[in-house]
Amino acid sequence: MSDRFAACLPFVLQQEGGNDDDPRDPGGRTSRGIIQREYNAYRKRKGLAPADVWKASDAEIAEIYRTQYWEPYCPQMPAGVDLSFFDNAVNEGPYRAAVLLQRALGVRDDGRIGPVTLNAIDEADPKLLINNYASRRLAFYRSLATFKYFSKGWTARTEECRAASLRMLGQEVA
Repeated sequence: MSDRFAACLPFVLQQEGGNDDDPRDPGGRTSRGIIQREYNAYRKRKGLAPADVWKASDAEIAEIYRTQYWEPYCPQMPAGVDLSFFDNAVNEGPYRAAVLLQRALGVRDDGRIGPVTLNAIDEADPKLLINNYASRRLAFYRSLATFKYFSKGWTARTEECRAASLRMLGQEVA
């Protein structure tokens, strides 16, 4: 599979929006989907002092997305499936995204993407997988206590991701 990060990142950034600090959101202070705690950890790994996530550069945000949510699994996924997983990993975390993907595939849902999960992805009909994955994602959101606050946005995001992922089917980037 080719590297489609540049094709998928704009969708996720659009969905995440700008800066937010909603007291009902357990993530707290956030910029473009990156929470303050994660940004501080990123800067520490770079030997830099903590800084306000709202002032993070676009390059820093993109690097966090690539290293923490895109790699290593999305480059091994078909076009469309990669976007679905990437967007879900950013919104719910890589572990939850992996569990829901495994449930959509009908393999053991241990939250670890290994050879069994990757083989199941290769053998799956991508259109059916994208649709089943989106349905699992919506079911998970509905199970959350915060769904009453964020239902409209989460539902719209999932449906927009489903549609964008289906449009990407079969598109490879050199």
